[in-house]
Amino acid sequence: MVCFRLSPVPGSGLVLLCLVLGAVSSYALELNLTNSEKATCLYAKWQMNFTIHYETTGKTFKTVTISDLGTVTYNGSSCGDKQTGPKIAVQFRSGFSWVVNFTEEATSYLIDSISFSYDTSDNTTFPDAKDKGLITVSDPVGLKIPLNNIFRCNSLSTLEKNDVVQYYWDVHVQAFVQNGTVSTEEFLCGKDKPSTTVVPTSPTTVPSPTMTPTPQEKPQVGSYSVHNGSHTCLLATMALQLNITHDKVASIININPNKTNFTGSCHPQTALLRLNNNNIKYLDFVFAVKNENRFYLKEVNFSMYLVNGSVFSISNNSLTYWDAPLGSSYMCNKEQTVSVSGGFQINTFDLRVQPFNVMEGKYSTAQECSLDDDTILIPIIVGAGLSGLIIVIVIAYLIGRRKSYAGYQTL
Repeated sequence: MVCFRLSPVPGSGLVLLCLVLGAVSSYALELNLTNSEKATCLYAKWQMNFTIHYETTGKTFKTVTISDLGTVTYNGSSCGDKQTGPKIAVQFRSGFSWVVNFTEEATSYLIDSISFSYDTSDNTTFPDAKDKGLITVSDPVGLKIPLNNIFRCNSLSTLEKNDVVQYYWDVHVQAFVQNGTVSTEEFLCGKDKPSTTVVPTSPTTVPSPTMTPTPQEKPQVGSYSVHNGSHTCLLATMALQLNITHDKVASIININPNKTNFTGSCHPQTALLRLNNNNIKYLDFVFAVKNENRFYLKEVNFSMYLVNGSVFSISNNSLTYWDAPLGSSYMCNKEQTVSVSGGFQINTFDLRVQPFNVMEGKYSTAQECSLDDDTILIPIIVGAGLSGLIIVIVIAYLIGRRKSYAGYQTL
């Protein structure tokens, strides 16, 4: 038997369904596999979406984002037996499937592999695809977890292979559940561990990236959007400039939006915009809701290929930039710096973002940053003018009085 829970739009409550390999439409999945004795053998709760890059008949390339899974089935999911381990099998939309295999060792179990299949014969999802047919991408994971521990990774994780990028977050999974009871002992992924991100070390005499001369050319403004089905759920317009210091070498990179792919996802409390190109594996902007009435930039994840073939990666999930009320957008036309770490900053120009409550695909009224707010100059100018006028009057008075006093002495 398979039990799974939907996490619907806030305000509509929770619905718990238990049926034999049934189907349901959701964006957050919660799966509870039971054995013949109706005891839980595998538990999983997670969110995921996919980005697929494919070639068209016109010899161009398109990118498809699969964030709305539509109707989901779990045919083939099992607790496993002596010959085979447990397995989660998910089918969704037209020709999509996703399978996770688990294996057991003496004191641990492994998330052994993940495979994802899609059918480019589906003209609705893959219009003008050059190659038609079923394509499967398999990734060996080999993640080892202690027995009787539940694996948790709320942070965004990715698997990249060939033309497919798989995104996972809010992951909770336990295979080989002991005595039918899901464990409260958590085994955390690296991003969820409460430790400071290790930044590539460099001597203190190396100048900060902010001290590096800025290129004369201003980065080009790009427009990005994220869709949830047919609905636009995130808008972003900005010019981006990356400041990187690695192994005593400072670099400044302007992002060309014409050569940049973008994808993302939207949820009630979080939203993601992901950029990537030939050199940048990913640049993630993760937004969050705070106090139920405001949003802000909470997290930036970045990874890129360096000239020497190595990879520079950094992340920070405790940022507090771009704060604005829900139902509005955030705007800052002047140059602004997002300091992700000592070795990585992002300069933004002509910025406007709205990660929540986008209506009719258009920006709402903007809250401007303090750098753009010229109203503060008005009292300063007026005050300076009045001060100057008072000084002139006082000087004129003193000069006039001195002349009058000098004339009186002469008389």
